[in-house]
Amino acid sequence: MRLKLISAAAMALVLVGGPTAAEAQVRTPVTEAKVAQVLSPVQRDAVLSAVKAAYQKAYVFPEKTPAILARLDKAKAARRYNVENPNELAGLLTSDLREASQDHHAFIEYNPQRYAAATVPASGPPGQDLAGFDAAAARRDNHGLTDMRILAGNVRYLRIAGFHWISDETGQAYDEAMRFLKGGDAVIIDLRGNGGGSSEAVQYLVSHFLKPGTLEITFLHAGREPVQTRALDNLPAGRMLGKPLYVLIDQGSASAAESFAYDVQQFKLGKLVGSGTAGAANNNDFVPIAPGFMLSVSTGRPVHPVSKSNWEGTGVTPEIATSSEQAQDAAHARALRELLAANPDPSVGADYTWALLALEARLHPVTPPEATLQAAPGTYGKYVVTAEKDGLWIARPGHPLWPAPRHLTPLTNDGLFAVDGVDMLRIGLKPNTLELWWKGEATPRLLKRD
Repeated sequence: MRLKLISAAAMALVLVGGPTAAEAQVRTPVTEAKVAQVLSPVQRDAVLSAVKAAYQKAYVFPEKTPAILARLDKAKAARRYNVENPNELAGLLTSDLREASQDHHAFIEYNPQRYAAATVPASGPPGQDLAGFDAAAARRDNHGLTDMRILAGNVRYLRIAGFHWISDETGQAYDEAMRFLKGGDAVIIDLRGNGGGSSEAVQYLVSHFLKPGTLEITFLHAGREPVQTRALDNLPAGRMLGKPLYVLIDQGSASAAESFAYDVQQFKLGKLVGSGTAGAANNNDFVPIAPGFMLSVSTGRPVHPVSKSNWEGTGVTPEIATSSEQAQDAAHARALRELLAANPDPSVGADYTWALLALEARLHPVTPPEATLQAAPGTYGKYVVTAEKDGLWIARPGHPLWPAPRHLTPLTNDGLFAVDGVDMLRIGLKPNTLELWWKGEATPRLLKRD
């Protein structure tokens, strides 16, 4: 099974089911050719006929097919599709398909490159077909694993931009990422803007948080036996059962990204942070249509073992609602608060507290009293504080590692500031006194105003 979603106007991914030559595993932009092909009336009619035939043959909800076909016929009779630009035709058809079906995987795109790859004969050059096309893009994108970081407090962060899957390759990339995450006190997996991809990748990822053999999801296709996906037994990086897990989602999270988020929520593996997802759950196949189109047709639907349903049309709702922009900070802060509540070693707890103060200030900006801001400028030993239009700045003239002034960001209302680019130091401003709070030291070093 493949999970992939592509929007009609921009880049995305779609849920793909079934072993077809048109399967897609990668994030693919809708092609806007510099010189778009001009469609003839005969070509337009052929495209429309092919779209209708594909839906009649394989659409997973046959009871909806008559309404979809009627909508297309009505639009044709009204000369709605009498356009020459293939991208414009794709947009019109996608709009009508989605409105008639209420299916987020119903779309058609004009993408000559993918069409060419999808129509390479089986006897063609190795690696030139659609699977090879997608595999090349997956390798350039590190299989969708685009960012790994250690956040303050040893919270490990992984950004998954798309759920790619190449047999005997992608698993190794995930193994390295999972070993990295396993060393964290808590884990944040970022799926914001992730349009989907392969269900094999979702299965591999979620297996690290489930007991072996757990039924993860069942795919239902008309005229086929159900296909069940279970948590894998063999995971080279080992499992992370019980590891504090936070998953970032937003409206751009779709299909396979929603599948993982839905697993996390239904199996209670962690907490979802951000905003509601796209609501695209159905499985689909891609059908190449001359002279360069790729049609997505939903051919199946997933059923989760816990809810007995899926997220189509509704999306996945986070437990911690916040804007997409603040989701990472909100998840990071929540992780640190919960780690602190677990009564850690005092030195570790101090690390959490230090990091949490900066996160809370970003989530809830503070404004120090005007009197503090007005009284702060001056020279304190080797440090110089100045006031500018954008706030207070601090410099250490002559220091080789501090060649330019650094901005001071308020952390509390009582005059504590973070130093831009120097996480190990906080500045306290008191009447005629500058406090140097160095990380790991229980009391500040005091410098009197010169």
